[in-house]
Amino acid sequence: MSTTETTTTETTRLSQEEFARILREAAGEDEGVDLSGDIADVPFTDLGYDSLALLEVGSRITRDFGISLPDEELDEVETPRAFVDLVNRELAAR
Repeated sequence: MSTTETTTTETTRLSQEEFARILREAAGEDEGVDLSGDIADVPFTDLGYDSLALLEVGSRITRDFGISLPDEELDEVETPRAFVDLVNRELAAR
């Protein structure tokens, strides 16, 4: 694998920090929630996000990363870690 391929692969992975930024920009942030903390395993419902908010985030990620997120899998994600894992699987598959 060339250096260019390695760099491209590394830059097409979504981090938890980048996900929190996209979540904040696409769906807002509940004033009682700190998205800068360790939220990877906190259920979206506890963070104040419903399915509509997650659809907004999914649309933003689809647009920004040029991937398609399967609706049935997107419906099943319950935590930021699961969402990021789904995105990274789709990025790796393309």
